[in-house]
Amino acid sequence: MIPTVSSQLLLLVLVYALLAFLLVCLLLATRWHWGVKAGAVLLVTGFYALSHSTLQGIAGWPSDDALPQRFVLLSAVFDEPSPGRNHPGAIFIWVNPMKDNKPLEMPRVHRLPYEKDLARILGDGIKKARDGNTQMGSTEPIRGQGGFAWLRPTGNDKLQLKLSDLPRAQLPEK
Repeated sequence: MIPTVSSQLLLLVLVYALLAFLLVCLLLATRWHWGVKAGAVLLVTGFYALSHSTLQGIAGWPSDDALPQRFVLLSAVFDEPSPGRNHPGAIFIWVNPMKDNKPLEMPRVHRLPYEKDLARILGDGIKKARDGNTQMGSTEPIRGQGGFAWLRPTGNDKLQLKLSDLPRAQLPEK
């Protein structure tokens, strides 16, 4: 039986609760200086927060990182905004990053803010992929943003997404 993500998270929480309990028992049973005890509590708490944020990127949750410059489009899901519920919406896009014109082995899911134009481009790409034309994507920063790039916060740069048919592999001559 393969454990689900929620059961894995429950197991992780139980392991950290056991670790915290053992730490409390150790701290109550020793005569260490209060500064050492406070440091141990902060260290375990910080380790829990660090491991939780690290595992989110590994366990299959969508990444908020920028899309790779070149990728193969695998799929996309559109969560349309709902103004009545104050829900901004999102686009979840599964891609295989490309390196040296070859797709990497592990796909990655990215979360993008919902935009109608982007949803239209990706929807057309998914339709073409279903028809057998694998889609290769590329991203470029949108030109015309004023100011120095190093002064703008990272991750806020708008990207222009382009999709095209992946060239078919050429078989060698006999």
